[in-house]
Amino acid sequence: MASHGARGRSGGRPTLEEVAARAGVGRGTVSRVINGSPRVSDATRAAVEAAVAELGYVPNTAARALAANRTDAIALVVPEPETRFFAEPYFSDMLRGVGSELSDTEMQLLLIFAGSDRERRRLAQYLAAHRVDGVLLVSVHADDPLPDLLAQLEIPAVISGPRSAGETLTSVDSDNYGGARSAVEHLLSRGRTRIAHITGRLDVYGAQRRVDGYRDALRDAGREADELLVERGDFTEEGGRLAMSVLLDRRPDLDAVFAGSDVMAAGARQVLREAGRRIPDDVALVGYDDSAIARHMDPPLTSVRQPIEEMGRAMIDLLLTEIADRRPPASRGLERQHAVLPTELVARASS
Repeated sequence: MASHGARGRSGGRPTLEEVAARAGVGRGTVSRVINGSPRVSDATRAAVEAAVAELGYVPNTAARALAANRTDAIALVVPEPETRFFAEPYFSDMLRGVGSELSDTEMQLLLIFAGSDRERRRLAQYLAAHRVDGVLLVSVHADDPLPDLLAQLEIPAVISGPRSAGETLTSVDSDNYGGARSAVEHLLSRGRTRIAHITGRLDVYGAQRRVDGYRDALRDAGREADELLVERGDFTEEGGRLAMSVLLDRRPDLDAVFAGSDVMAAGARQVLREAGRRIPDDVALVGYDDSAIARHMDPPLTSVRQPIEEMGRAMIDLLLTEIADRRPPASRGLERQHAVLPTELVARASS
């Protein structure tokens, strides 16, 4: 009886169509369940899995990939130097979220750095050969040609943080505007009146939105933003140090600093201490990301938590859905999704 249960109607190995008939669903639904697509209800998934078990269906991964022109591989592309990837908690948290969401699928994850011109040329050749089924793009700047290359090659892609308000790729982001507002409102509630802002790279849309949130929070409190209190950073610790030095020279009377990342806040703290400024007595300090850096800083850093791991998981969910939908990207351009996850201010001793 056991061997009979593992054979299809033709007497051979059970087919995808037979699994679909047993589960009472379409062939495409069975394919989505097998490929790990999130766009299947729990009840449907259970029915398909039961049919797979009853029939003894075993997917032929190699044959399926070949027939569907699939590689069963996803690339996580980071257009930044490797040194920045390993120095900033943002990237490790993102990778953790992506990896955890992929763990229950048959997809392999490739980590590709494209921080130099040579790496970008090599990546373009690799993508043109269609060696991956989809791409996750992390830390993309406004002038980066990679998203346009992916669209030209019709490779499914999801971007972490849109390049602009008119982003054409599916994107996942956190509420940068709301997060910045909450940071400034918190400082205002603590009686701070001369609040400086160290921005991230302003060719990153998320950094622009944090500046907008900073300015609007001040304006809504009846305080126009003083441009002498705004200094550009680059999301690095050294950038935070340089920006803090400039701000102290320009406005030595500042009494609070909102840094666009925890890493920059760490650099700012060093300069403040060297200048004899006590945190938070003389200058309150708030960061962004709520990374391990914030929790281990002395004093512990108030920071805006953005759900980076959750963003990574959401990126995979959306990418697997695009991969399962075999229509050319151009034909579903109006269906692009732009997910924005909420942020949360985590108050600690630095403010």
